[in-house]
Amino acid sequence: MDYKRATDRLFERITAEDLAAELGVSQNTIARARLDPATRGYRPPPAGWERGAARLAGEQAARLLQLQKELERLAGE
Repeated sequence: MDYKRATDRLFERITAEDLAAELGVSQNTIARARLDPATRGYRPPPAGWERGAARLAGEQAARLLQLQKELERLAGE
């Protein structure tokens, strides 16, 4: 693994598109739920958002832990 590949993996992130796909809603729904509730365009978060966000966070954590192990192995730790 080289520096570019390692940092590409390190900088991967969960996007609104990922969350929308996980929850089966549009990206617009995700965006509107992130607005200040006092604004006119605000909508409540989609049902089940907690479980979907937790799953995505768990997947990301697992990817980062795997990257950590690979980098530690390369560093001789």
